[in-house]
Amino acid sequence: MSKVGIIGDKDSIMGFLALGIDTFPAYEADEIKRTIHKMAEENYAIIYITEQASLLAKDFIARYKDNPLPAIIVIPGIGGSMGLGMNEIRESSKRAIGVDILFND
Repeated sequence: MSKVGIIGDKDSIMGFLALGIDTFPAYEADEIKRTIHKMAEENYAIIYITEQASLLAKDFIARYKDNPLPAIIVIPGIGGSMGLGMNEIRESSKRAIGVDILFND
């Protein structure tokens, strides 16, 4: 069975425990980067990360974009969406097929 985890501030991620998702509270850039690296080494298939946490480790996350696993998926935190997740999907689809197939807001 593939492992799934989430990284972010405690308030945003604790609800995911009820879904059986491993939670990793992290607040500082170095802590977030270490956690991503550890999860990749432990063969996590999917790593969800809050938008706020992803901003602190943006360059580090980019290292994993071309790897099939782990899939790092940016999601909104408890404070609401900043639009980063949708931008990631838009950029991924552009890379895959060469055009933006999503409607602009």
